[in-house]
Amino acid sequence: MTNATDDERHDPQAAIDAQGDRRRTELDDRIFEHAAGDDQEGIPFVGAGPGDPGLLTVTGKELLEGADLVVHAGSLVNSELLESYCGDAELVNSIGKDLEELVPLMHDAYEDGLSVVRLHSGDPAIFGAALEQMDALEHEGVPTYFVPGVTSAFAASATLRTQLTLNEVANHVAFTRPQGKTLSEDEDHVSEFVGMGDVTTCIYLGTHAVRDTMERLLEDGHDPTTPVAVVYHASWPDEDVLVGTIDSIADQVEEAGYRASALVVVGDAVTGAGYERSYLYGDWANGEPESSDATETEAGDD
Repeated sequence: MTNATDDERHDPQAAIDAQGDRRRTELDDRIFEHAAGDDQEGIPFVGAGPGDPGLLTVTGKELLEGADLVVHAGSLVNSELLESYCGDAELVNSIGKDLEELVPLMHDAYEDGLSVVRLHSGDPAIFGAALEQMDALEHEGVPTYFVPGVTSAFAASATLRTQLTLNEVANHVAFTRPQGKTLSEDEDHVSEFVGMGDVTTCIYLGTHAVRDTMERLLEDGHDPTTPVAVVYHASWPDEDVLVGTIDSIADQVEEAGYRASALVVVGDAVTGAGYERSYLYGDWANGEPESSDATETEAGDD
């Protein structure tokens, strides 16, 4: 944590640049002093989870219940969660506010001795744009820290009653987004992930682009019968599940009228078909693991 100069104090971009330069040369001492879940000084950036208030972490719940000010991600956070856990706090919707407004708001409240929580949807580490806020606050002398949340891909897999990784089906998981206003065509790797065959590809922020994405996959020669699921508002009361294939899912999404707030999952793990029994409950289960791979499997990788 550093202190901003007078010129940088109200310039979040200058603060972000300065913090970025510092990150290139030194590690934050707090990395070695605190683990996730520790009670720490400063403003916590809390993951609200996918929607259902019950999927908020215990630590997140406790922080919200003790907060004086909660800056939240608007309609991306279930209002039921806000009503249940933020009854004593002032609520500020961050949608439509830029860093030049948000950073002074949180900074001044914290400096006035208020307990401030920044509440992001899902997990703030996944497409959350949290670090730029944290860097701007840190540069002004306000400490911050992450409190993890359940990301929508995990809620979607629970709804689909499958695993994102399955032995001999999906050895990898990719969290990605399609090309658009903030991602160029060269930066879109959806087709590459799907082409690997054993990857479960979880597409965030791409509901509006399902047809374009599926058409690109077909143009690249991917199997049109590859399973695809679209889980709208995973874990919310109005959750909806569409299951199809690369060549059929776009019609289903357009018929349902969804343009946002859905998680798209591509790969054979969508159906959970074809997996093989894991080593965890295999022949060696009653003996000692013979390799590091077996040890990793025992920890839950399969």
